[in-house]
Amino acid sequence: MALHDDRKEYVKGSLDDRWLQADPFIQFEAWMNEYQATGVEDATAFALSTVSANGDPDARTVLLKEVREGELVFYTNYTSKKGKDLEATPRAHALFFWPSLERQIRVLGSVHKISVEESSAYFASRPLGSQWGAAASQQSQPIASREAMEAQWKALQDQYPDSIPRPDHWGGYAIRAERIEFWQGRASRLHDRIQFTRQPNQSWTAQRLQP
Repeated sequence: MALHDDRKEYVKGSLDDRWLQADPFIQFEAWMNEYQATGVEDATAFALSTVSANGDPDARTVLLKEVREGELVFYTNYTSKKGKDLEATPRAHALFFWPSLERQIRVLGSVHKISVEESSAYFASRPLGSQWGAAASQQSQPIASREAMEAQWKALQDQYPDSIPRPDHWGGYAIRAERIEFWQGRASRLHDRIQFTRQPNQSWTAQRLQP
């Protein structure tokens, strides 16, 4: 399957050099707000990349749930493939790709679990069906059939018809950003790229990169 002729021109925005003085998280939130305002579904989705104990990279899509003090927060099953990767190598890469705005954000950083209290509070705020689903699934583990998965879910429904405690294997992670790159598509492939790097004193330095 040849895809050589699948091309487009990028003309929807620019990043001028004033961005070199900006706070990257102010810019991140501004761009996120713009993307949400387009009405696109799952605007907070991003590709989370991890590395296993034996060095194999892996990626999957998760949802961003909070931006705070230089961190990106998401929730998952701690015993899942991604959870095991993060236990072995507590670093991750987050990729936000927003084609309708011709934008991309790349975030690299260390990862740590958020507090039990925060995880429990967020779990309790989820729809009950999502709580049952999170508790019933042994994420990433093999199962004989769809019917077997639904049986696990039904057993949790019967046991906890009105509310369910957060299972120990489920909770939040925070990516503490060390490097953030903003990419804006431009005409003739002369794209804008501004990269921010966190310094030891927690300040940020910025640099324009060639496309």
